Amino acid sequence: MAKSQEQDIQDDATEAEAAEAADGEGTPLDIDDAVDEVEMLQGQLDEMRDRFMRALADAENMRKRSERDRREAEQYGGSKLARDMLPVYDNLYRALEAVRDEEKEPNKALLEGVELTMRELLNVFKKHGIDTVQPEIGDTFDPQMHQAMFEAPVPGTKAGEIIQVMATGFVLHERLLRPAQVGVSSTPA
Repeated sequence: MAKSQEQDIQDDATEAEAAEAADGEGTPLDIDDAVDEVEMLQGQLDEMRDRFMRALADAENMRKRSERDRREAEQYGGSKLARDMLPVYDNLYRALEAVRDEEKEPNKALLEGVELTMRELLNVFKKHGIDTVQPEIGDTFDPQMHQAMFEAPVPGTKAGEIIQVMATGFVLHERLLRPAQVGVSSTPA
């Protein structure tokens, strides 16, 4: 039995040496594996960081876009109603212009009421950012703000000058609601 114990001790020593040798040989492989794994994890971390930064940028862009959309809706949301109110202004203006001098005194109270209504309408327009585009005769035609209804050669004017104003234009903040309708001179230079 002593031999068998001796044999077992030798076998254990051989196994221990083999394990030590394996650890010695396995350690460089384990370090290489660990380095590869660290590099792989670093790559995944970089990819995730990149995706996170893109998601943050997208969220910030979405926040800015929604803020801009909210401001525009606040400023320009009533533009359809404002456009629908412009004929009311036009009719009040025409009513005041149609009154002849001899009709003014007998209809003084009526005219005063129409003028007050017109003034109140303009105050409401101003309150909501609606301004008039009121060109004068002799001003230069601006296609961004005016609509040419006709062209006519008029002596004493230059081509492109406004010779008649037929309807007032309106802007809502910086956005054109309706161009001023004008007649333009076509007199050659």
